[in-house]
Amino acid sequence: MDPLLNFKPKLYYLAVIYSLLFTLLGFSYNVWRMEISEQNDTIRTASFEMLVELSSLEQLIYIAHYDGDLDEGSPRKGWVKVGLIADLSVLTDPSVELTAGDLRKIWAQNWDKVAYDNDSVTDIVKAIDNVRSEIKRVLKSLE
Repeated sequence: MDPLLNFKPKLYYLAVIYSLLFTLLGFSYNVWRMEISEQNDTIRTASFEMLVELSSLEQLIYIAHYDGDLDEGSPRKGWVKVGLIADLSVLTDPSVELTAGDLRKIWAQNWDKVAYDNDSVTDIVKAIDNVRSEIKRVLKSLE
């Protein structure tokens, strides 16, 4: 019997096994990459929305403090914005969530003094800047 005839089926089986392994590896990488891309997209979207809300909150504070307009700079609107920022932070990174939690605490301590107390405004704006900085750091670190 020809030894080459025994070798052909083995070579065929090895080629099939190699093809299956290569296909599974490629498919697994593709699924992983798509998952990471989706996660990064969620983080980016939430981060950009948070940046918009942070700017809006900062503007609201300045209207209440410097313009003395408590209708446009209503603390109720501020509470809504701070709540939304905290809610969106869950979709980003634990460090952003932590700084957003700090913003919420500082807002809770100072919201009623924004119209007349410079230190309260300074504390809240510093907390806003901390959240903003952390968001930027997270966005730069995305793959």
